[in-house]
Amino acid sequence: MSVAGLKKQFHKASQLLSEKISGAEGTKLDEDFMEMERKIEVTNKSMFDLLSKTTEYLQPNPASRAKLNMLNTVSKIRGQVKTTGYPQSEGLLGDCMLRYGNELGDESVFGCALVDIGEAMRQMADVKDSLDINVKQNFIDPLQNLQDKDLKEITHHLKKLEGRRLDFDYKKKRQGKIPDEEIRQAVEKFEESKDLAERSMFNFLENDVEQVSQLSALIKAALEYHQLSCEILEELSGTLQNRISSASSRPRREFKPKSIRSSVETLDQQHNGLSLRSTDTQIHHTLNGKKEVFFNAKPSCHRSGPYPSCSSVVVI
Repeated sequence: MSVAGLKKQFHKASQLLSEKISGAEGTKLDEDFMEMERKIEVTNKSMFDLLSKTTEYLQPNPASRAKLNMLNTVSKIRGQVKTTGYPQSEGLLGDCMLRYGNELGDESVFGCALVDIGEAMRQMADVKDSLDINVKQNFIDPLQNLQDKDLKEITHHLKKLEGRRLDFDYKKKRQGKIPDEEIRQAVEKFEESKDLAERSMFNFLENDVEQVSQLSALIKAALEYHQLSCEILEELSGTLQNRISSASSRPRREFKPKSIRSSVETLDQQHNGLSLRSTDTQIHHTLNGKKEVFFNAKPSCHRSGPYPSCSSVVVI
């Protein structure tokens, strides 16, 4: 920074300190200018809050928002175009219902109803994704662009105006000690900055119908989302009522309990049947290098000696 620049910074700092500590009054601008400056300040603050609150409206879970921002930032760093979508609560609920509905199967009325609702919730999640995209393109992005360009430019003009005002007031109070030429130049620069700031604020405030159009785009997107959601829910409600009517009109099945005793007797009969059939089984035995085959003739035989007395023996 040049010597003249350092000198000007010293003048502005001295004047600002004088106004803050000793209560010295600086040059007052006209009321119209002050009112426009107030409106610009309010508008600038509103942009910050609207952008953050709209994002919270679309994506209410702060943990999911933070994770989504991190994943998208990593994707941008890696040069990936595809971005990760916000996990809609309707989609999460729909996936849960579909999973358990499919496990219960088609024979379960409750399971079929869960599948119906799960599919409807997935459709609503898709509609919510469309709302996110629509609001971002037609509301959030235009507001962000307005803040980054027009309001940023106006803020720059106002900041420059304040610096030149401090420089002018410092030199004006030291008239006689500072050359008149420097004071005249300070006045000209002060007036130049005021004109630029005033003109930019006036043009911005006169064209605020653009911001109204962006608000209208937000409401249209929300209206479309709720209309589509209403259609999905109305159709789902009709489907569920049909399932209730169908389930109520079908004949009820009678419950036929099975006692434990009958189950045991059935098992005993099956076991005895296997025992009877096993009496006809051939028994192979090898003795002294010769193969002997026994054929049981009766189910109840008594053993006497090394072989059953009721069996026929064939030596091979």
